[in-house]
Amino acid sequence: MNFPDVGSHIFRTILMYFLVYCAMRVMGKREIGKLSMFDLVVSIMLAEMAAFVIEDIDKPLSYGIAPMLTLIIVQIGMAFIGLKSRRLRLIIDGKPTVLISKGVLHRDEMRKQRYNLDDLLQQLREQNVDSIGEVDFAILETTGKLTVFPKDENTSNDSNSSGSDSEDSSSNKSKTGKNQIDGSPNIKFPNIKYEGLPLPLIMDGKVQDQNLEIIQKTRFWLKNQIQHNGILDFKDVFICSIDHNGKIYVSPKDDKK
Repeated sequence: MNFPDVGSHIFRTILMYFLVYCAMRVMGKREIGKLSMFDLVVSIMLAEMAAFVIEDIDKPLSYGIAPMLTLIIVQIGMAFIGLKSRRLRLIIDGKPTVLISKGVLHRDEMRKQRYNLDDLLQQLREQNVDSIGEVDFAILETTGKLTVFPKDENTSNDSNSSGSDSEDSSSNKSKTGKNQIDGSPNIKFPNIKYEGLPLPLIMDGKVQDQNLEIIQKTRFWLKNQIQHNGILDFKDVFICSIDHNGKIYVSPKDDKK
């Protein structure tokens, strides 16, 4: 590679840098703040076109600049049309998906989005949510971000305090009918002192034996907990988890329709 070739590469690199920078500015800050599927495709194509112009100096600059300008015009046009038409916005960007409503997991929606339990638990932890049982609503946005609305703590505290005549009533707090979610109550076990992250004990009907060892419990104990929720076998559980307070959350599979 001779010096003129190096100079040509440098010139094209600087030119493409400013062109892509201006393109992103023209398309709006939305491109940087949150990339939808359409925005991601546009960004990748711009990068590929810029790389094509930089690598092959034998090709005229117009071979790369013309497609980039065309793509920018198409994107801006679609954005303006989207401002007027919500239907078009839903077609281009998609629509948010409700994964949890009133504490109930929507497994069918998770399957459609190819969104597994590990993804859900990770994003809940990122928002300092200990357990699925603490979630009122969880919505998967079109950008892939999970928006979480926790349950109102005041409501749960009022329900726990009513009807207690003595300090011995703490032994009855594990009965069904309190903090109930789709027939699955959160049962608290004071003898569990695990202080780490919330642990899944059953995922997709499979017992997580390594997590049972962490809390020093057995499968026999675990089966008793799911039976409290009206589930007879492990295979009928979509997810069962325990948080650092010892509260159990159980969600059955919804295949029986």
